[in-house]
Amino acid sequence: MHVPHASPGGGRIAALVHAYLAAEYRWECDGDWLDLHIGAPAPAVSARYPAARTAGLLSAWNPHSVVRPDAENRAEDERLQADLVASGCAFRPAFSSSANRSWREPSWLVIDMAVGAFDALSRRFGQLGTLYWRTDAPIRMRIDAQPPPGFADHADLDWLRS
Repeated sequence: MHVPHASPGGGRIAALVHAYLAAEYRWECDGDWLDLHIGAPAPAVSARYPAARTAGLLSAWNPHSVVRPDAENRAEDERLQADLVASGCAFRPAFSSSANRSWREPSWLVIDMAVGAFDALSRRFGQLGTLYWRTDAPIRMRIDAQPPPGFADHADLDWLRS
């Protein structure tokens, strides 16, 4: 997601977090695209993967939400997919998009990857925001930055830098 201008008083990180919170998230299961909502449980994930303890959604596209050529994004996505295969975790195609589809980014729903390994992959591919949750709890967004003013206590956000 590319946010060209900072929001008043909040900076680029705040503008991006607002956009991420407003984005739509979906994953593919048996030919259907199922919704994921930050702050809500994901019963379809739990139904498809009943033994799973955690799930997460990450991408290799547009590190730190800076647009780069599709060929580079596809190459990095292939590297991420290879890392997911090597991890032994189950994973499914997913995507993130703006509500009007002016921005869309392929992603992967990853099942039962430990949070440390998940965060390491996210950082390796330069991702500012990911989704990660315990399957018995609501979906949370993880932001690899310090919280800008007004976001530190947001109920659905985990800040990886303080």
